[in-house]
Amino acid sequence: MAHYQPPKQGKASQLFDVVVLVILTIGALFVPLWMGMAGAAKTVAAPVANATWEALGQNAAQAAKYEALGYTPESAHDLILARFDYSFSVGALLTMIAVILLYYFL
Repeated sequence: MAHYQPPKQGKASQLFDVVVLVILTIGALFVPLWMGMAGAAKTVAAPVANATWEALGQNAAQAAKYEALGYTPESAHDLILARFDYSFSVGALLTMIAVILLYYFL
């Protein structure tokens, strides 16, 4: 039995494939960020009135590192207290499940 010999692909076709894959990869990674659909929380749920390192829950070592980076308690307030938002809608969850199932079964 003869071994399978796949057809040869030209250099232009290979270059086109690489460009398409790079565009799709960048799109998959950055479009959600540009549209504001991913990333860390943008607001602080419970702001602290008089920001101190202790009020922000930072110990002396953490405070020293923030100060070495040029932060004060006021400037680091939003950075420290902003939390990830893990909320989701049931509709979005069901839509994603349907898309995945359709992908595998069609």
